[in-house]
Amino acid sequence: MSVRGFTATRRSGLAAAVLVAAGMLVAPASAAAAANPANLPTSQYTLSANYNQFGAINSALVSTLGTASVHTVMTNANHDRVGLPSSFSIPGLETGFRFDSADNSDCKSYPQGITTSRDAVGTANGGNYDGHQLVLVSWYTNDACGGSGERTRITLVDWDATYPNKYRKVLLVEPTGSATTPNFKDIPVHAGGVSWYGDYLYVADTGRGMRVFDMRKILKTNTGGTADQIGRQSNGTYYAHNYAYVLPQIGTITSSTTSGTALRWSTISLDRVSKSMVVTEYTCKSGCSSYPNRKPRAIRYPFGSGGTFAASTTASQALQLDWYNLNGVASHNGRWWFASSGQKQLYYWTPSAGQATYGWVSGAESISYWEDATNADLLWTLQEGVGNRNVFAVTQATYDG
Repeated sequence: MSVRGFTATRRSGLAAAVLVAAGMLVAPASAAAAANPANLPTSQYTLSANYNQFGAINSALVSTLGTASVHTVMTNANHDRVGLPSSFSIPGLETGFRFDSADNSDCKSYPQGITTSRDAVGTANGGNYDGHQLVLVSWYTNDACGGSGERTRITLVDWDATYPNKYRKVLLVEPTGSATTPNFKDIPVHAGGVSWYGDYLYVADTGRGMRVFDMRKILKTNTGGTADQIGRQSNGTYYAHNYAYVLPQIGTITSSTTSGTALRWSTISLDRVSKSMVVTEYTCKSGCSSYPNRKPRAIRYPFGSGGTFAASTTASQALQLDWYNLNGVASHNGRWWFASSGQKQLYYWTPSAGQATYGWVSGAESISYWEDATNADLLWTLQEGVGNRNVFAVTQATYDG
């Protein structure tokens, strides 16, 4: 039986259900402050997919370095996750964790996107991928505290009582060089969203679309060298900032629109019911210099029958939103959730029932919908703030209007 992490941090689903029924947890705020999402022409939003962009170089890297399965990576997990602090409380809280003290307080690296093995495989086999039930978080790293973006990584966190409470970091890299002299370099993107479907991992690339990775092609690298060394060295050794594992990009999903305003890929999430990916934008109502000052959009792109995007894909749903500072999105079975870090609110909407607004956490980031065949479905999310990086799950029924 699959067990979600620390039993000490779990909240009773029955107790939460009773409180919800009694109206004691959280009540929707007035919906009058914002207009309901409006439909946009879906034909204006398309994707171009290339899953074999780095095929020859990746084959050479695999041949040269060898691969490690997800199971092997987790067998060698070398960081301890810890429980949520007793002071952390939010309606519907079910479970969660924090990274170790070094990662919780690291001012150079920031967690952003979240996905799980339940996204990858659904509820089959207890939601296990390669024998592990996992929570996956994407991070971007600055070259200094408050500096410019330098690299991107993911963290694989074991979330099953069968295994230790451990996690492992894997560096994301872009292949370079040639098939005869393969190499790789850092990927300096914000990684504001991440989603796992089948064997493929999709990472949001703000101005372009998504970068694609294959979880079956994690490469083994030499942990020696210095912390600033990356890629192939003159003696043929491959370093990766002392990481033991790197995950090379295999392809790119490029976004285009005829609406006149390029889509900003701020965060993404998987909808397993409709077999689609949803994306939304971080924008401001006014006064921002680093972000657009306009209403954001939420776009849905369907996967093809084979579980990947077709060479060309047209959106199946496009919405104009009246909410701002959106760092998180989720959609499941016709329902939508949008998390606003700036407003500390979680917005819920369905076309039939309308909208509801809930109080939410500070520093809110991405959302992942967790399907469960035997227990309540959950919404997994996280906070990015230094010293306050809670990764947690709430019962989705607490926030469904």
